[in-house]
Amino acid sequence: MNLDNLKSALRDGGVAGAGGAGFPTYAKLSEQADTVILNCAECEPLIKVDRQLMVQYVSEILSGMQLLVEAMGAEEGIIAVKRSYTSALEAVRGCIGEHQKLRLHVLPDIYPAGDEVILIYETTGRIVPQGKIPITVGCVVVNVETVLNAYRKVTEDRSVTTKFVTVAGLVHSPVTVEVPVGITVSKLLEMAGGVSDENAVLLMGGPMTGRICSANDVVTKTTKALLVLPETCLPIQKRRRKPQFNIRNAMSVCSQCSMCTSLCPRNLIGHSIKPHEFMRAIANGITSDVDVYLNSFFCCSCGLCEMYSCHQDLSPRSLLDAYKAGLRAKGVRIPDRKDRGTADRMREERKVPEHRLLVRLGLEPYDIPAPIVKYQGRYDSVKLMLRQTIGAPCVPSVAVGDTVEAGTQVAAPAEGALGACLHASISGRVTAVTDSYITIQAE
Repeated sequence: MNLDNLKSALRDGGVAGAGGAGFPTYAKLSEQADTVILNCAECEPLIKVDRQLMVQYVSEILSGMQLLVEAMGAEEGIIAVKRSYTSALEAVRGCIGEHQKLRLHVLPDIYPAGDEVILIYETTGRIVPQGKIPITVGCVVVNVETVLNAYRKVTEDRSVTTKFVTVAGLVHSPVTVEVPVGITVSKLLEMAGGVSDENAVLLMGGPMTGRICSANDVVTKTTKALLVLPETCLPIQKRRRKPQFNIRNAMSVCSQCSMCTSLCPRNLIGHSIKPHEFMRAIANGITSDVDVYLNSFFCCSCGLCEMYSCHQDLSPRSLLDAYKAGLRAKGVRIPDRKDRGTADRMREERKVPEHRLLVRLGLEPYDIPAPIVKYQGRYDSVKLMLRQTIGAPCVPSVAVGDTVEAGTQVAAPAEGALGACLHASISGRVTAVTDSYITIQAE
């Protein structure tokens, strides 16, 4: 399949990044790429999806990678898997010999190995210039589930209607399930046997970058996990703090030890983000150095600084996120810094082992198997959000009262706009169409 046809198929099939920000996959593909990297780092603790898919669907995923490499005319595809994912590594080693342009790279068990800029450095030694995208160094990074979805679209004409989600934490039976896009969080909890602590807090996504949600929230194409965590654990406490509290804390107790910068993964590959300088500036009202504030754009929001590095319980990441949002709201653009930087000579010694992070977060008791299971119940309804990926929201192509089959296209981005098409995830009747969502009721 040539590149143009592949791009068209992936756009029409609604294929987008199955984790993170959800960038439409077709828009990533480029003839400028010489290296395609499969991200099987899972990045955040407790999430099991990618390593499980590498075992259960290894042939499809490797074939999908070969397809992407050939369509882009790339020199190689790198299958990047963490060292501790022994079953996934065994599965890849058993099949990779069938694919000439693919090679395996074993990643260290560090956080955030799944950040695409860090992943590129770990696998190729290339440094993506700060504020730039991977293709500037000839790389395209794709998620495991994303490649599976691409393979299904090309070989089966199967559009994205389902999502693999790990449900873990304070539930009776942790599981990973493939569910229709648009089901509620309460349905996910039901599949995991219900919540085991009525005071627990729901977190959509991982403990480092996820968001607190409610039982009425719905699964989207980027939902990787639903974690049920004790309200006393660090990830929940940090998220419940208000910016005013974080600023007062910085003003009163920040000792400028610089640990937040010393362990910052982007700073360690030569990017100019320096959390300790930012904390000093906002704590003391320093405005003479504008770069300290503009450099907030180069924070990847991994959360290490506030969840692991700071011994004074401060929140650099939260304040950096708030500041970045404020700059964007004022129309300030990311600074154009062409220098790629140089990796710190102490980088190897400053990598953060994932097991230490897990202990620091207080989540070690919940790092238990969450096997893939097939749900046998009925899905009564779904709520399909019209904005599920980076880019423009989809425009509905159905009306209330229409009958649709699972897989039917129900919305698409406007002509020429960045985005991925949206499809009915269950068969039934359309019961609502708004500017934000479409609901479908099973009949």
